[in-house]
Amino acid sequence: MFQIRQNFERPRIADIAGAIGKILSDLSLPLIRPGSRIAITAGSRGIADIVETLRAVVGFFRSRGGLPFIVPAMGSHGGATSEGQVDVLSHLGITETSVGAQIRSSMEVVQIGEIFDGIPVYLDRIASTADHIVIVNRIKPHTKFKGPIESGLVKMMAIGLGKRSGAELYHRAALQYTFPRVLQEAGHSVMEHSPILCGIGIVENAYDETASIMAATPQNLEEEEESWLERAKELMPRLPFNQIDLLIVDEIGKEISGVGMDPNITGRNREQLGVFPHPVSIRYVFVRDLTRGANGNATGIGLADLTTCRLVEKIDLNETCTNCATSLSFEKAAIPLFFRTDREAVSVALSSLGLVKPRDARIVRIRNTLAVSRLLVSQAFQAEFKGREDISIVQGPTSLSFGADGNLDPLSQD
Repeated sequence: MFQIRQNFERPRIADIAGAIGKILSDLSLPLIRPGSRIAITAGSRGIADIVETLRAVVGFFRSRGGLPFIVPAMGSHGGATSEGQVDVLSHLGITETSVGAQIRSSMEVVQIGEIFDGIPVYLDRIASTADHIVIVNRIKPHTKFKGPIESGLVKMMAIGLGKRSGAELYHRAALQYTFPRVLQEAGHSVMEHSPILCGIGIVENAYDETASIMAATPQNLEEEEESWLERAKELMPRLPFNQIDLLIVDEIGKEISGVGMDPNITGRNREQLGVFPHPVSIRYVFVRDLTRGANGNATGIGLADLTTCRLVEKIDLNETCTNCATSLSFEKAAIPLFFRTDREAVSVALSSLGLVKPRDARIVRIRNTLAVSRLLVSQAFQAEFKGREDISIVQGPTSLSFGADGNLDPLSQD
């Protein structure tokens, strides 16, 4: 095995608070009356610098005389309970102390409008009582569908703030109307019938760092988000090879991707709404463990072919089944073959490659789908990466190393 480094474009914002202050000051926002209640959204994803970003947004509006507070905006995540959603935020480092504002969580919603043939549009009850709502989220390609707007501000307005009621309804409606149309219509309704002040979009680079932060008012938010999504696609990481026999993923989790491991990286996409084409083709995916921040939510394990007993034992059935049932993604909770040790799983995978000998197998190992800049690849790829300017060899070749317990040694990220 060789440890290699992929060299991606790396724009990065060093001063998060300064960037937030500038974009909001330049946005021509309406006057914030003293004492105005300002709901600021926080989602369930592990977004780069999210604590510092939320703290800066809170500080900006407090300095203008507002009374900012945080509202969890994550659909049915956290087991679809108000306490569970606060716990999800805590695992991401988002607490009242860290961001400097109260966190007000509820699963109750109010109906604020209708779309299509009388489909209700819901909004978090607490957010609906605020004088202003500020949407804060990462912009990136979605794991379920493709469209002009995917994962970002409009989706958070519709599904995140729609809580479980909205998330369930919009996923069902998407089977008839398509997800892009449902999000667009629901987003329009939220912006028309609720006090959305602005949206703040975060784009990350391939190293899981903040590349850019932008803001828009409801008047041009959708148009701006479309352009931000294109930039996010340009900066998104990727695997260095398209044909892989065995992909070893050390960990999956909801803070990594909505489906545990990002199909935009792996090419794995079992989806009722349709499978989108992807250049990467992987024979077998072996997932070793859940992240600590997953809190037992194993959504996405159904995208793997092999896993471990230790992962299966960590699964919270309520968290996982609630999430997958709400999103109509039953297949993503399906448990694959599981083994006591990594060695057993790898052995079964390599012995199932037909006439390919283990020494010739095309093996790739990554920590997770947010961390693919440094990875392990087998010697079968050597002729392909030799001479590539976007790849540097860090060390190797070495053997795939297992400890005395039969599990793979830790993957170095230094």
